[in-house]
Amino acid sequence: MGRQRDKRAEVSAGERAEKTCGSCGRRIEWRARWARDWDAVRWCSDACRARGVRPVDRALEESIRSLLNGRGAGATICPSEAARAVAGDDDEAWRDLMEPVRRASRRLVAAGEVEITQGGRVVDPSTAKGPIRVRRV
Repeated sequence: MGRQRDKRAEVSAGERAEKTCGSCGRRIEWRARWARDWDAVRWCSDACRARGVRPVDRALEESIRSLLNGRGAGATICPSEAARAVAGDDDEAWRDLMEPVRRASRRLVAAGEVEITQGGRVVDPSTAKGPIRVRRV
């Protein structure tokens, strides 16, 4: 019995590919309990599975794209610019969109469309803390 378990783990370790969460865009860390259905794993947590990707999240992604398209090559945007564009005239609603715009940025990084930078250097979006900027790849 133990031998079968080891064989399954070896196959899973060799076959597992790097994945990103469909909701927050963070890297999904492999867990042994997911060995049997690693291909079906889409979310990093129950919270992300419940949240999913909402229409406001798609609007934030589009806002990031359009802001970057309006800038020169190599130019960056602040995530707050995208949040303010989606929030419209409400001066306080954009603050509630700051974490969703960071999630949208991470999803766009996973799609290969943008990079997240801090201090002018590209950083890992799964571990970045503090102020970030977003630019085209």
